[in-house]
Amino acid sequence: MRMGHAFAPVRAAAVHCPELTGHSSARGPRPEESAALMAAWRRDLGQLLADDLSGLLSGDRLDVSVSEPEHLSGAEALRRIGQLAANALIRCGASGETALTSFDFATAIALTDRSFGGDGRISGAVPEALPRSAALLVDEAANVIAGAITTASHGDMPPPAGAALRAEVIVRSESAARLKAFPLDAQTLFFTIDIANRQGCTWRASLAVAAERMGRLMPGGGRRPRPRAARTPANGMTAPFAAMPLPLHVVLAEFDLSLARLQTLAPGDTIPLAMGRQVPLLAGETLVAHGAVGTAEDRMAIRLTRIPASASSEGFAS
Repeated sequence: MRMGHAFAPVRAAAVHCPELTGHSSARGPRPEESAALMAAWRRDLGQLLADDLSGLLSGDRLDVSVSEPEHLSGAEALRRIGQLAANALIRCGASGETALTSFDFATAIALTDRSFGGDGRISGAVPEALPRSAALLVDEAANVIAGAITTASHGDMPPPAGAALRAEVIVRSESAARLKAFPLDAQTLFFTIDIANRQGCTWRASLAVAAERMGRLMPGGGRRPRPRAARTPANGMTAPFAAMPLPLHVVLAEFDLSLARLQTLAPGDTIPLAMGRQVPLLAGETLVAHGAVGTAEDRMAIRLTRIPASASSEGFAS
């Protein structure tokens, strides 16, 4: 049957937006994905700190929570910390990012009291300078926080084998502004860390991170993809093939023998051979070269005289 009209498609081919066709790394995580990732990171960090800080506080069983971040400017974060506090600039995360931890002096004194077996209650009397013991205790707590952030940044995956964990206090100061953890006009995420024991004491610290660094503290965020090397065709002169043993054999002579003659052969019979001046050198059924048979140091040898072009192209010779 002949159609009375030309056929044409009634709908155009679908053209999808980059958000559908691109990789998730190109579009970035959606807001709900970011919120879920942040919540998981805060939960993991709190659990790690509950275990790791216990050794500093007389082995107390601790409950540690990390608040949702407040979005502040760098100047607002510094005002929240105050002019005097036990501040530490720490290096943390899989890629060695910097962050700022702070304990007010009253909390530092109370934590030190608890570490020596006291009740750890925060009193109203705040010294103008921290005692050496309190400075050391807070310094160790900052190291613990740095280590917990680094562990949390790996998520459920173990750190790569041989990777050095970047977790340490870089420098400390009673003035947070002097540490220059972030520019004053930079967007900053400000976390409150609540540490509570089963005896009713609650201590509070703060963690401030530049917003542009926070993504690299999330699981997977600090792992830089390895650049792909240009792929080159494999050949016989490179690993893993270069060291592979390859059995070769030389065909000295070939001849035809009838089945009847073969059946009459007995030990002591002589079969004359006609050996050519050039004999083939083979790898399996593949011709590698031709050569002349002779001797070298009282051993039978073959001197290569010709290599076929096909052998060179297949990688048997260069």
